Amino acid sequence: MGHNRTTRRAAHLGRARGRARDDGLRKGFRGSARAADGVYDDVFDVYDEGPGGGGDVTADRRWACDVRAACLCALALFVLVLLVDWANGTFGALRFVLWAGLSALLYLVLHPVRVTAGPGWLAVRGLGRRRHVCTGLLTAVRHSEGVASRLVLCDSLGNRVELDPQVLVDNPLLLHRLDTGARAARDAGLLRTGCVELQRLTARVDRAAARAVFEASDLH
Repeated sequence: MGHNRTTRRAAHLGRARGRARDDGLRKGFRGSARAADGVYDDVFDVYDEGPGGGGDVTADRRWACDVRAACLCALALFVLVLLVDWANGTFGALRFVLWAGLSALLYLVLHPVRVTAGPGWLAVRGLGRRRHVCTGLLTAVRHSEGVASRLVLCDSLGNRVELDPQVLVDNPLLLHRLDTGARAARDAGLLRTGCVELQRLTARVDRAAARAVFEASDLH
């Protein structure tokens, strides 16, 4: 089973590498195509392990705190509506089940995704689904503005993830993992859009770090 999985991954990466090399040759980027070959070879070594399958893994350090906050909010809503029912004399089994379901729904909405990264990959795991990208094979990085700001990452294998860019700002090690892979993808000629967005995030982290140093040193 493991041998078959590795074989399929090797074939998949081989086809993707061939497409990237052909694209580079057609567009005149022969040096980029050769660099892409090296990137695919390096990424295969870590991709075969799979995200979270070993190696040095970096995770969102605020995730556990955010999970506790989501639990407390859902529990507070549950207790509050039960107290209201009890005070009004309308408490019953049916309403208990109704408020329990409503509180569970609130928790599902508030449950934070967990962002992890390792050598050559970044993964986003929700309650029922995990997505990942190979950072050394990134082809696009887009910043989506709206009610909730989102950073969208796409790689040459067809993988796509979305995450809150604030997670990267709060976790410089995660941003470093992403930036390292993005630089390799850019040098290989794979990453054509999104370098500016990553530079802005890095600048935000640098400013926050400088501000913390100034505050710790009583320099204003």
